[in-house]
Amino acid sequence: MADPRDALTVSVALCTYNSGSYLDAQLESIFDLTPPPWEIVISDDGSTDDTVRRARSFVERANETGIRFRVIVGTGGLGVTANFQRAIEACSGELIALCDHDDVWHPDRLSSAVPSFANDNALLFQHGDARLVGAAGEPLGIGLFEALEVSRDELDGINAGRAFEIYLRRNLATGATAIVRRSLVEKALPFPASWVHDEWLATIAAALGRVEVLNRELIDYRQHGANQIGVQKPTMRYRVRRMLSSRGVRNARLARRAVDLAERLDEMQVAAPYRELAHAKARFEAARAALPANRLRRIGPVVRELRAGSYARFASQGRLDVVRDLLQPV
Repeated sequence: MADPRDALTVSVALCTYNSGSYLDAQLESIFDLTPPPWEIVISDDGSTDDTVRRARSFVERANETGIRFRVIVGTGGLGVTANFQRAIEACSGELIALCDHDDVWHPDRLSSAVPSFANDNALLFQHGDARLVGAAGEPLGIGLFEALEVSRDELDGINAGRAFEIYLRRNLATGATAIVRRSLVEKALPFPASWVHDEWLATIAAALGRVEVLNRELIDYRQHGANQIGVQKPTMRYRVRRMLSSRGVRNARLARRAVDLAERLDEMQVAAPYRELAHAKARFEAARAALPANRLRRIGPVVRELRAGSYARFASQGRLDVVRDLLQPV
């Protein structure tokens, strides 16, 4: 068995919650990899079904194949991000592959991804595309990047070193396709409550080193209606519905996230350009959160931000978010 201190040992951080319907298929796909991972850590967030029993049923197979295998059983209530933090902290490998309980990994999930880390010590975070499938594993005829309408410019920009500014505008990194280097985890923890773990890791990685995106499908990303974090294609109907929905606490949440990022980057003393961008993002989101309830009174502040280029740099939908901020009811 490989020593955990050896370079490029790979741990799998797999989080579960009432995963009995899908866990076997996911674990089977991981055990069938060539080469397999060095370690699998499963962190359960208080499942009330047979998830833990199913997870433990793989212990003997892990022993036979030389994979280090650990199941952490919690009392529940952590939520996705905190549960992933617990799983990641328990991993021993130099690389940590994030894993959802209800997906299926493709045979080249690791073999196609790990060489990039071996060839570039500055690479801290990698993510890729996925094939969207239904509850029974049937292909939905669309990939993750296509569903999210990821552009060629965005993909090329990430690989060309513009990942930080791209992620500030909108998250393109899905944790189920991500691998992170341990040195990144050590700097990115703890995850702030305002962020989802994969978005946070990707953004911090982009400020500290290099990020890579693989324009290939690495997993079957199952969409079954009960996903804790799923994907929905932003159709025009979807955009209109979002535009006309109540503002609620969304803008306050975005403002809090931006502040948390700017403050953490200041603490880490990352390069000044990244810190300046993060503070500019925080100022923009604070301005959006402070827009008045009266739509007519929003026009001035929104137009000022539009002319300053803030929507183009920092809003996920660009000019559509201008319309959204002008029309959205309180």
